[in-house]
Amino acid sequence: MKLSHRITHLTGGGSDGWDVFYRARRMIAEGHAVTELTIGEHDIRTDATILAEMDRSARDGHTGYAMVPGTDLLRDTVAARIQNRTGVPTTRHNVLITPGGQSALFAAHTAVCDPGDVGLYLDPYYATYPGTIRGAGAIAKAVQTRAEDAFQPRADLIEPHVEGAVSLLINTPNNPTGVVYSRETLNEIADLCQRRDLWLISDEVYDTQVWEGEHLSPRALPGMAERTLVVGSMSKSHAMTGSRCGWIVGPEEVVQHLINLATHTTYGVPGFIQDAASYALTTGDGLEEEVAAPFRRRRSLAMQVLGGQNTVGLVPAQGAMYLMLDIRATGMSGEAFANALLDTHAIAVMPGESFGTAAAGHIRVAMTIDDDRFAAALQTVCDFASELAGQHAAE
Repeated sequence: MKLSHRITHLTGGGSDGWDVFYRARRMIAEGHAVTELTIGEHDIRTDATILAEMDRSARDGHTGYAMVPGTDLLRDTVAARIQNRTGVPTTRHNVLITPGGQSALFAAHTAVCDPGDVGLYLDPYYATYPGTIRGAGAIAKAVQTRAEDAFQPRADLIEPHVEGAVSLLINTPNNPTGVVYSRETLNEIADLCQRRDLWLISDEVYDTQVWEGEHLSPRALPGMAERTLVVGSMSKSHAMTGSRCGWIVGPEEVVQHLINLATHTTYGVPGFIQDAASYALTTGDGLEEEVAAPFRRRRSLAMQVLGGQNTVGLVPAQGAMYLMLDIRATGMSGEAFANALLDTHAIAVMPGESFGTAAAGHIRVAMTIDDDRFAAALQTVCDFASELAGQHAAE
């Protein structure tokens, strides 16, 4: 029987660059001791008070179908949070609650892309972006950012790719680079979107993890509220990755259509999870700062370790739970280096090539193990790179 082109071409074919990750997981399953610095999973669990609220809500009976758009309480809570942080008037009618940020990304592209339309996204990118755009029936087209620009997007490099495009997907603070897009960058992107009539889909799931500068939501820029769909999530801000609770914020008309989509796809998010999310979002900044603190601390440790050598370069680590390291001095690709590091030192990192072509010759390191082990592993990475760079220079 024939399967749809959409489903069989979701990943675009070929390697997705995640072979190192899968090999590391097999090694762990076989009993090998591997230091894993691969994916963005917190090394702390969801706070006990959030779990207690989840339990209370479930035991009180909030286990049936919840309202598809989200509970009024959570939609109001998210709206108030967004308005307080951006200054943009926002009500529940601008908010759809989704089963995590990934569902929100798919819904956003489904809302604005017809089959055959081009959806632009920036390279390096989070691994699911191109497949998400293809899943919505659109043509996924990557636009490279450049290492020499510290992976800040440039509107003049995006514009030549706009023909046929209806949307542009951005992510700040950025996974995988750790870069926070500057106000200048976002103003240029906003101007481009308005001149070329593009929807802007802004993935802001790391907005509570900013180490340098400030997070600016492009929805807050002049003329952008009516053409921006913001994706948010409880996963990174509150270590609720498994709870699958996120949202889209956008114009009321779009959200109404997205509610229709949710009715025919996800049918909402469990009420007891939404109650726990509402509780978490109203506990104040302290809990969010507690969740972010380990990554802020490890970023400082990384600066110390990397400051003691000159082989491995650090892309400005301004936000998120990752470091993007430049290992081009070794003469190796990111994938070759990551495989050699795993074979030699049982340390697993992600090749830059896992996230597109712009970060070739880089590796991504997740700051997701305890401080001492993290610092030791990073030192080993630097020492190994220095050894390989010396060999490369001698050849």
